[in-house]
Amino acid sequence: MVTLLDTYIENRTRVQPDDTNNHDTAHGGNVAKWMDEVGAMSAMRLAGSPCVTASIDRLDFERPIPRGDTCVIESYVYATGRTSVRVRLRASREDPETGDRERTTEASFVFVAIDDDLTPTGVPDLAVETERGEALRAEAVAGEEE
Repeated sequence: MVTLLDTYIENRTRVQPDDTNNHDTAHGGNVAKWMDEVGAMSAMRLAGSPCVTASIDRLDFERPIPRGDTCVIESYVYATGRTSVRVRLRASREDPETGDRERTTEASFVFVAIDDDLTPTGVPDLAVETERGEALRAEAVAGEEE
């Protein structure tokens, strides 16, 4: 059985000039794209098959990510349905020289597992076996209720 921590992924992208808007900060569409890509990776780790984005339940931009900073995306599966996978995502700006971080964006995405014919296919149950896993899941569920 796949555990929540098995689906945890942290990915980094350096915010380059081509990634920015007219305020010289990461374009929100780019941040959403990076979150979607990393979220799909977490979903696929659980499903063991390709997954496609079904919905973005919430996407809250709290502060910008300046050009030159690193965008750190954290992603993990916190719940499953018959064919769906719920993924919690957080983006942070990270100073590439010091590693200091500040949360910038939070989101919940739903992905659907598909087979070779692009038909929804079943996903396994998610196991939560550690205190850290329980804390992450509780944080994700609390975020849904806000």
